Amino acid sequence: MNSAIESNPLIERLPSHLKQFIKPQDYSDYTPINQAVWRYVMRKNVDYLSKVAHSSYLEGLQKTGLEIDNIPNMYGMNRILKEIGWAAVAVDGFIPPNAFMEFQAYNVLVIASDIRQLEHIEYTPAPDIIHEGAGHAPIIANPEYAEYLRRFGEIGCKAISSSHDYEMYEAIRLLSILKEAEGTPQEEIDKAEAQVEFLQNNMGELSEMAQIRNLHWWTVEYGLIGTVENPKIYGAGLLSSIGESEWCMTDNVKKLPYDISAAQQSFDITKPQPQLYVTSNFAHLSSVLEEFANKMAIRKGGLSAVKKLVDSKSLGTIELSTGLQISGNFTNVIEFEGKPVYVQTTGKTALAYREKELVSHGTEYHAEGFGSPIGKLKGINIAIEDMSPRDLEAYNIYEERVVTLEFEGNIKVSGEIVTGTRNLHGKILLIKFKNCTVTQGETVLFAPEWGIYDMAVGKEVISAYSGPADVNSFDLITHVPSSTTIKPNFSDARNELEGLYKTVREIRENKISNLTLNSIFDKVKVNHPNDWLLSVEIAELCKKANNNSLLDDVIAHLNNLKSSRPEVKKLITNGLELILEAEKV
Repeated sequence: MNSAIESNPLIERLPSHLKQFIKPQDYSDYTPINQAVWRYVMRKNVDYLSKVAHSSYLEGLQKTGLEIDNIPNMYGMNRILKEIGWAAVAVDGFIPPNAFMEFQAYNVLVIASDIRQLEHIEYTPAPDIIHEGAGHAPIIANPEYAEYLRRFGEIGCKAISSSHDYEMYEAIRLLSILKEAEGTPQEEIDKAEAQVEFLQNNMGELSEMAQIRNLHWWTVEYGLIGTVENPKIYGAGLLSSIGESEWCMTDNVKKLPYDISAAQQSFDITKPQPQLYVTSNFAHLSSVLEEFANKMAIRKGGLSAVKKLVDSKSLGTIELSTGLQISGNFTNVIEFEGKPVYVQTTGKTALAYREKELVSHGTEYHAEGFGSPIGKLKGINIAIEDMSPRDLEAYNIYEERVVTLEFEGNIKVSGEIVTGTRNLHGKILLIKFKNCTVTQGETVLFAPEWGIYDMAVGKEVISAYSGPADVNSFDLITHVPSSTTIKPNFSDARNELEGLYKTVREIRENKISNLTLNSIFDKVKVNHPNDWLLSVEIAELCKKANNNSLLDDVIAHLNNLKSSRPEVKKLITNGLELILEAEKV
């Protein structure tokens, strides 16, 4: 079954630049072993997490309709999530942080549709459908938490990144793919891990995006709730990791009260977390988020905000006090007395007002960049935007007048005014000049031969953020990841094992007789002696059918596996505990 067709209108209203990340979920790609992995994790989670997870988790499992025995399909998830105001889409592994957050802002849950290998059943650094479907989906059924997640996405997607952030994203994506792929040479994994560690140790001053990703990690992914002495789990990374969900509740993991300092605490996706943060309630999460947002460029504006965009070397927007929004790659800012007095973009630029591109001010018109003074005229207390018609005439700022405007910071604009553009409140947004020269001292910022000059009007930068003001102004459909998920190539032995899992599944579903269990178990012992999960499933069927003779043989085989493969001892024990009395284990 290919679940390319979704049944949720929230997906239809996504902008095109987000839709580029969506891929069809081909349900037929899931093998019998994949289904067994999902079932094992879900059965273990429901049993264990009922004791240690926030009450919203089990309630959410029921509301979202996730099945214990079957990997969810996107069609079914969307049909059910629609009832709680959310949707879900499938993607290929990690996607860029800004895009991930923006999906959340649209109430859309991003789900990596691949599923972890049996060898990584306890934990995988790669996002997968267990993490997203079994971790994120149930907890968003809590309305207060769901609103926190949406609001986080809304604020997070505007966070300004640094050039280091995208390097880190690519490095983590590659590492997660290599570690999850079967048969990856250890030297390749070591090299990828070394690159991630190098970048983590050389990030410099953390960007807004790096800090808000930290907050996301310590709440949405690895959050605890309640008290430091008696916390409960709500973070999806913990809810979906049968290994770390137990580990985190021990004294080996330090518990800290959650506050804004978590923004400075980086994390390593390849290792269990040495400390976790405990929020008193979901409302506190929103309080800390607002506290952080108040420090962001989108709310603070000013010189530091523009500098963040220049340093990011990526598409961003500044908003002036008039409401004019300038979107492009900011490459220069001239400052005076701690304020920006001139901003410059290079390459395609668009001007907008209230997130809507101004007519005739798109990227075709401003194809080579845009520059403008910002602030007040030198020696004049009233800003241009606040001038009345009489003021404008008095200062010669009128159509068909030749004027020289001298701004603070020694920025001079000389030329003939053609016309002006005003906003809905009558404030001037732009003044158009011909035969215009713009200078700072001896430096020419704009020359008459370059054509018409459009000067932005605004006494200050009130906001700056990542991305364009109007998403339709730029062609944002450019995502070409440097790495793609590696699909396994099955050997004859693996194909046989998949067939055995399939037969056992059909026996459990009463599609065929259980008379073949003995022969299946014989093949497992002889041809697949290291596989443990199928033997656990066979033990479950034996218990149900009161086939004690075969059950004893299976348990004996599993006990031998515990000795020969100590790394799966706990997994076997946990699996048997779900189906047998304690004394049998």
